Amino acid sequence: MKFFYLASNPNNQGEFKIHERECEHIPDLHDREYLGPFNNGSEAMRKAMDLNPKASTCEICCGQTVQTVFVRKK
Repeated sequence: MKFFYLASNPNNQGEFKIHERECEHIPDLHDREYLGPFNNGSEAMRKAMDLNPKASTCEICCGQTVQTVFVRKK
């Protein structure tokens, strides 16, 4: 689980970015809102959209898509 935050102030494009707690681009403590623990940025986005429809994920900390592949043993 990772901990995600929503920026309180928009960027130059008017988007409110979602960041993981360890992101180098996360806003200062007073300029963000705690979203909660999630497995990835996509899950955090669902909650953020309820709070702010102009939310979007940070390309640095949420841009990587992880796909789990299960292999059946014979």
